[in-house]
Amino acid sequence: QLELITPFQLYFNPDLIFRKFQIWRLITNFLFFGPLGFSFFFNMIFLYRYCRMLEEGSFRGRTADFVFMFLFGGFLMTLFGLFASLFFLGQAFTIMLVYVWSRRNPYIRMNFFGLLNFQAPFLPWVLMGFSLLLGNSIIIDLLGIAVGHIYYFLEDVFPNQPGGKKLLLTPGFLKMVFDTPEEDPNYNPLPEDRPENQPRDQDQNQQQHPQ
Repeated sequence: QLELITPFQLYFNPDLIFRKFQIWRLITNFLFFGPLGFSFFFNMIFLYRYCRMLEEGSFRGRTADFVFMFLFGGFLMTLFGLFASLFFLGQAFTIMLVYVWSRRNPYIRMNFFGLLNFQAPFLPWVLMGFSLLLGNSIIIDLLGIAVGHIYYFLEDVFPNQPGGKKLLLTPGFLKMVFDTPEEDPNYNPLPEDRPENQPRDQDQNQQQHPQ
């Protein structure tokens, strides 16, 4: 909006990425949602709302898995963008988050602008129809739904099938960076570190038994 940079410096362009080494385009194409307007605020609200609900819901205490979903989804969208001449993938990323949340909360009732009542799994399709009414291409929305379904299937469906197994394994370095280390049940603290020997407890004992 301040015209310090232009969308031409941000959009996804494989030729500039691989020949001119403008690697930042792999990330910046996810961060541009168009000029300020209804579509921009619409995407921001949905991105914030459903990202937060996923982080506080099914990904609570699993920050590394949450980040891995971002990386997995972004990787698949980038692969598709190499062949489909897509310039900005931020909206597809938002739809992916909405899709994963909606499939993990299938019984929640939704209301869209007071006009439609439906269950959560229909939300991505309602958003796609709304985007179509605004005159936007639905290719981006379909891409977000497809990538969201791939993640949901590999993470939630296939491991629970007969003979299935978990294929999406969060790399160890992500767990090391983002997740708090688990306490060793066999760890035996030094005597001075044990709770019963902390100064606060001693003060309380002195208050209860004054000399």
